Amino acid sequence: MASPPTTNETEPPSAPAISDVSIPRRLLDLALPVIGLNVLGVLSLAVDTAMCGRLPNAPAALEALGFATQVVFLFMVLMMGLVMGVTAMVARAHGAKDPSRVDHVLRQSTWFTVFVALVVAVSGNLTAEPILRVLGATDDALPLALDYLRPSLGFAVFPYLAMLYAAVLRAVGNTRLPFVVALGSNALNVLFNYAFILGNLGFPALGVAGAAYGTVASQAAGVLALVLLLRRGSVAGLRLRVAPAKPDLALARDYFRIGTPAALDMVIINASFASIVGMLGRLDPAAVAAHGIGLRIQALAFVPALSVAQATGAMVGNALGARDLPAAHHVVRASVRLNVAITTTLALLLVLGAHPIVAIFDVPEGTALHDLSVEWMRLLGYGMPIVGIHIAYVGALRGAGDTRSSLWINLVGTVVQVPTSWLLGFPLGLGPWGVWLGFPASFVLKAALGYTAYRAGRWARVGSRA
Repeated sequence: MASPPTTNETEPPSAPAISDVSIPRRLLDLALPVIGLNVLGVLSLAVDTAMCGRLPNAPAALEALGFATQVVFLFMVLMMGLVMGVTAMVARAHGAKDPSRVDHVLRQSTWFTVFVALVVAVSGNLTAEPILRVLGATDDALPLALDYLRPSLGFAVFPYLAMLYAAVLRAVGNTRLPFVVALGSNALNVLFNYAFILGNLGFPALGVAGAAYGTVASQAAGVLALVLLLRRGSVAGLRLRVAPAKPDLALARDYFRIGTPAALDMVIINASFASIVGMLGRLDPAAVAAHGIGLRIQALAFVPALSVAQATGAMVGNALGARDLPAAHHVVRASVRLNVAITTTLALLLVLGAHPIVAIFDVPEGTALHDLSVEWMRLLGYGMPIVGIHIAYVGALRGAGDTRSSLWINLVGTVVQVPTSWLLGFPLGLGPWGVWLGFPASFVLKAALGYTAYRAGRWARVGSRA
């Protein structure tokens, strides 16, 4: 366990222990490869969408991907909670210069991840169809969505392990290795999807199912590379032992304490997204397809801010582990400034470039799908700066292990967003635009709550004990 910070301050200090210049620079250096890694993850989904958009049944295929993506995200919440707990513990152990603790957490979390993936593989395949029906999948889209979900959930162990190892490496300050591995994995993803989706290179055309098989195969190759590199000790002070070990129940309790609120947080966020899909499905199937396209662009647009938040979490955890609370405060301030600059720039690109962005997906102009996609893209752009502020504060809270505050922030925001979307979309008759409007509007409240939680300082006290 890390010792408490040497200061009891909970307000941002005026004189940080290290220079004002070094922290923003270190934050940016750590975040840049994370941005690249996350962009590659989003591009993997974009490749699926773009290639499926060239299938003869493209409208149904895109609608199916829109529904299937929500289900994949829904079942990923257990792993996201585990990853956040592991990141917080590894970051503090690394900051406290305790490599044996880092290696122990890595080994135990590897096997916890395998267990979680098995649970998802079984439960996901048993419940995928009823979940899709609840979300409002049409008869044309339902079988295609299941074709994508069966292998995606069945082989969830590969993306889950990739998430885990990237998080551990980020927590010890190495973000370049997972980025380089992901470059190779994504190149394979393009090749496999080109072969499996469209039936090239002598392979049969598997359509939407081919998108899932191609992505799974490329993820498996990436995980194998990471395992081999970590076993060889390619990262100084970090070596992966894959032999099964006796479960560490005390460590499991730490995972539960930190990861459960984070997992519930992800459930709430994905429930919010799923509610939007469900509402759109009852208004216009074309709006669901437009939302599916928008999810790819949204994920790509959010990548820089989320990556900065992930780097922020690692640096906050390192600072608390090293008992340097002033540095932790300074990291948070630098993160907010950087995220505002990034998201404002991206907002302009989304608003001004909505038409050419939608054209990437071969959506014909003048169609309902095109108009709805452009509408959603621009609305997303208008809300980007406030989203960036929220993401920065939540990244700091999670990095400190204060996942409960993050949970309450998103819970309150969702409680406001879902009825607002329903009210605007249905009783007030604004249709899909009204449903979408509730999403960026809720982030105004979330950003204010994030700032309040940061100023209260509970995250620093939680971090000292975790």
